[in-house]
Amino acid sequence: MDLHSARRIAEAEAARTGLGTGPNRRLRLTLFIGMPFIFPVIGIMILVPAFLRNDVLYVYEAGIIGCLLHYVWVFAKYPRYEGRPPYLTRDLAMGGGFFLPSLMLGFWPGMIAAPAWALFVGVAYAVEVTRGRNGHR
Repeated sequence: MDLHSARRIAEAEAARTGLGTGPNRRLRLTLFIGMPFIFPVIGIMILVPAFLRNDVLYVYEAGIIGCLLHYVWVFAKYPRYEGRPPYLTRDLAMGGGFFLPSLMLGFWPGMIAAPAWALFVGVAYAVEVTRGRNGHR
């Protein structure tokens, strides 16, 4: 086994377990911080005066959009399946998880963008796999 193969195996194992490394870690942290943060936001909205509730909501909604844009940025850095680190396609598709906090808040741009993003990643993966099997490169 050469050094490149050993490194690739180590990266795959790190990406599969825990937070991973590199872009996998960034995407997982984006998801793990952004999604459950809805509960403190709801608590803050209960505690702040009524005139500030919409402002707190808008800040969190902007955060959801920022998280989804981060997923787009990582996809743009690794557009081809062959050039992605192991498990990155799975982590990219997990951006669809922002549907739930968007649904809880009634944030319709997030309710549309999050599942559309997961569908886009899945279709892009299916197209690349199909093209690879047919010999198109």
